Amino acid sequence: MVGLLFAVFALNAGASAQARDVVVFAAASLKNALDDAGAAWMRDTGRRVVVSYAASNALAKQIEAGAPADLFFSADLDWMDYLASKSLIRPESRVGLLGNSLVLVAPKGSTIQVVLEPGIDFASILGSGRLAMGHVEAVPAGKYGKAALEHLGAWEGVKGRIAQADNVRAALLLVSRGEAPLGIVYRTDAVSDPNVTIAATFSMGSHPPIVYPVALTRASTNPDAASFLAFLRSAQAKPLFEKQGFIVINTAGSGS
Repeated sequence: MVGLLFAVFALNAGASAQARDVVVFAAASLKNALDDAGAAWMRDTGRRVVVSYAASNALAKQIEAGAPADLFFSADLDWMDYLASKSLIRPESRVGLLGNSLVLVAPKGSTIQVVLEPGIDFASILGSGRLAMGHVEAVPAGKYGKAALEHLGAWEGVKGRIAQADNVRAALLLVSRGEAPLGIVYRTDAVSDPNVTIAATFSMGSHPPIVYPVALTRASTNPDAASFLAFLRSAQAKPLFEKQGFIVINTAGSGS
């Protein structure tokens, strides 16, 4: 009887191990697309994905501190490189999966007109308001935004008028609620919120290429994690990303 009970316990424990949720730490801008991808994978496999959304810098630091993530999906190369430099991802699994573009948004119904040309005076355009952005020294969308403003020669004139947010979705929310007259976010964020309108699009050459790399973490022991990563790279997942405005790069290797 003892042997039988042990066998049943072992079988149940093994089944439990196989059924563990895949835990993904993902950039906030991925929420709509990744929620759809997780739901589609669950329909196909019966297995569940749990996603923690935040700024890439915050997630990378959490993984460094030992947070139990199976995959890291960053909004820029820098934070993936950061974890790679500490041997916290599996480099052979890394892929630069998605691309994006950077836009200037205003609340729906706004009459603000902006032409993004060298020497643009954002301070005058903003009036008494502030420009909403992700934190310019850490959040990827904020770093891209600062680079774009510097390219236009506009950073010095506006740097004292920035409302810095913890992640790009928080910056979007400031504009969506009418708390900021303008904000810099990804195009995919702008199309996800009916309460904002795209006022202008930054040229691709005004900032570093926006690449979203994804990789398995070194600490993951979940056998389903690689399967979900393969799904994200599949033809089945591609339209889920494209629906939200992402460009599917799907280039294996360095993520560049």
